[in-house]
Amino acid sequence: MNAPIEEDFDLLGKSKLEYAQDTKIPNAGTFTIYKEDHTLGNLVRVQLLQDRNTKFAGYRMPHPLENKVEIKVQTDGTRNPHAVLLDSLNNLTKTLDSFETAFKQKLNRFK
Repeated sequence: MNAPIEEDFDLLGKSKLEYAQDTKIPNAGTFTIYKEDHTLGNLVRVQLLQDRNTKFAGYRMPHPLENKVEIKVQTDGTRNPHAVLLDSLNNLTKTLDSFETAFKQKLNRFK
C-alpha cells in the first residue's frame, strides 16, 4: 500500500481523524479517517444506524487511490455527531471483543 505509515502523520501535520461540521444540514458533520477503507467505513456506518439518535449515516471513499474514508453523520439534535460516533465505536469495540472471545473458544475446541 502506498499510504504513509502511521508515524508519518505527525510529520505530515495530519491527525488520523478530522471532523468538519456541515454548514447546510443541522446536527450533521463529516469525519475523515485516514489510512482506512471500506471495511471500517461500512462497519461504522452500520453501527451508527443502530443508534436511535442517528437520522443519517453514510460513508464514501473519495477516490480509490486515496487511503481515507469519509463518514457523514446526522443526528436528531438530542446528541451531537461526536457523541453518537464515540458511543457507536465503543459498542463496535465491545461487539468485536465478544466475537473474538467466542471465536477463540470455538477454535480451542479443535486443538
